Amino acid sequence: MTRIIFSLALLGLSASAAFAQHPMPAPAAAPVSAQSSPMRTYALRLRPGQDLRQQLTAFVQEHHIRAAALVTCVGSLTTTTLRLANQSGPTVYHGHFEIVSLVGTLSVNGSHVHLAVADSTGRTIGGHLLDGNIIYTTAELVIGVLDELDFRRETDPVSTYQELAVYPRAAAGKKKAAGAGPEKKAGKQ
Repeated sequence: MTRIIFSLALLGLSASAAFAQHPMPAPAAAPVSAQSSPMRTYALRLRPGQDLRQQLTAFVQEHHIRAAALVTCVGSLTTTTLRLANQSGPTVYHGHFEIVSLVGTLSVNGSHVHLAVADSTGRTIGGHLLDGNIIYTTAELVIGVLDELDFRRETDPVSTYQELAVYPRAAAGKKKAAGAGPEKKAGKQ
């Protein structure tokens, strides 16, 4: 029994010594607190010839949506226009493409959406959704609206991009009522 306890003690010391030699890196910043909200959903279908991004933007504006997420989307495109990683301008593809993923956040204050499509060989490409994604047969979407939240785009000091900032909806109303001035509209990301 003494040998077992001694062996366990040595293992504990060895593990501690190993951890001291290779410590876990400290996080770059404190964790961000998460906000919660019940979700209600809209289901809609876009028609052939419509522009996917323009229709999403119009829907968000028409319904005055301050915070939403794309729950799902399936469909097809004849033209796909994306901003690829680390590229400043659009890349345009012509053909027939299946929408395999559409994800992102939506708000009247600025949206951030990524699209992935597959061609007839199964080759998949994705990037930032831009205007110029034209529906071939359909786009079937479910959008989840978070009524108790307010999504805004604010300049991040590290990335320097307009990144998501999440506020409770009530706090946004109080801030505006307190004379904080008009909200700044975010540019495209």
